[in-house]
Amino acid sequence: MIIPGKTIGVLGGGQLGRMLAQAAAQMGYHVHIFEPVGPSPAGEVARKEVNAPYEDLAALRAFAAECDVVTYEFENVPAAPLREIEGLTRLQPHRVVLQTCQNRSREKNWLRGAGFPHAAFAEVPAAGNHAAGRASLIAGIREVGLPCVVKTADFGYDGKGQLKVMGEEEIDAAVARFAGQAVVIERFVTFACEVSVVVARTAAGEVRAYPVTENIHTNHILDFSIVPARIAPAVAAAAEKLACAIAEKISLVGVLGVEMFVTPAGEILVNELAPRTHNSGHWTLDACATSQFEQQVRAICGLPLGAVTLHSPVVMVNILGDVWDLQPGLDRTPTEPAWTALLSRPNVRLHLYGKASPRSGRKMGHFTVQGNEVETALTQAKALKSGLAKVT
Repeated sequence: MIIPGKTIGVLGGGQLGRMLAQAAAQMGYHVHIFEPVGPSPAGEVARKEVNAPYEDLAALRAFAAECDVVTYEFENVPAAPLREIEGLTRLQPHRVVLQTCQNRSREKNWLRGAGFPHAAFAEVPAAGNHAAGRASLIAGIREVGLPCVVKTADFGYDGKGQLKVMGEEEIDAAVARFAGQAVVIERFVTFACEVSVVVARTAAGEVRAYPVTENIHTNHILDFSIVPARIAPAVAAAAEKLACAIAEKISLVGVLGVEMFVTPAGEILVNELAPRTHNSGHWTLDACATSQFEQQVRAICGLPLGAVTLHSPVVMVNILGDVWDLQPGLDRTPTEPAWTALLSRPNVRLHLYGKASPRSGRKMGHFTVQGNEVETALTQAKALKSGLAKVT
């Protein structure tokens, strides 16, 4: 057990690291941030921030030597350099978990090998020339069948690096974009809704799954998270059970976000895994007995896991840079959104991430709306979002 007063190291300096550092500090821990480019949102609230490339082994070793445990705040930390710190500190989740989840090919193969339900897929390796890449990509699309989704094997989040191919006429566009790259081609899933489960597990094997979250995406970026999810109780129970089984099988120590599709027939298919706290779990800060960030601290430090009881129905809304006035101009400062529209309501909580400048599609913060009924909370959340950019 790593008791309060010890030091937690976090690889990554974004908003997830920021909220993790805040939770850890509240529990009495010190937090050090390792982030290639600073100052970072997480570093702003941490005890120490180190700015160096992840491949800087000397800096990474020095960072690890000061930490009692090291964790991640996003999955695109290169796994290979982390071998250097395994003997210097605890690394939770294990490097192999990170390595599995940060590459779509490895992740899909792991799901298939472990027997977890997922969409049919084919892998296309990187090719040395365009002709070979074109032929391999077309062969992969034919193997999976249309419609399908072509995704880069590495560095994909918020819909980046992927393209739907719905008919024959769209194959040429996929070839032009992806030929020669390592990709995964997945059969397109017609789903009733998208859901996720945040699950935590300790080294001792204690496991807790948060209530299922229903997620609505706009332009591939999470827009609304709705809890409880508007799905049948049996489907929700199956999703939670599936997330716990994945956490056990992958030997998770920490927190894992499991993204899933629910088909019209009620079948659950695993879409992606994220070995860290998850955007769709931000509602836990305001509407749950234990936030996902406190739970991550508890899990990696070997403390008993906290209760995951939902206080009330809740809707979380992402705030993107688009709600600022981003009209171009050399001497213009972006106009702040109408925060009073949120802050004047007792059932609404605003969380901003301390990012230096807004830009289109950038996650700048979120807010939550609690209510007696989930539909009432969702209606209010949609109205507040639509009015946020209107300056008062």
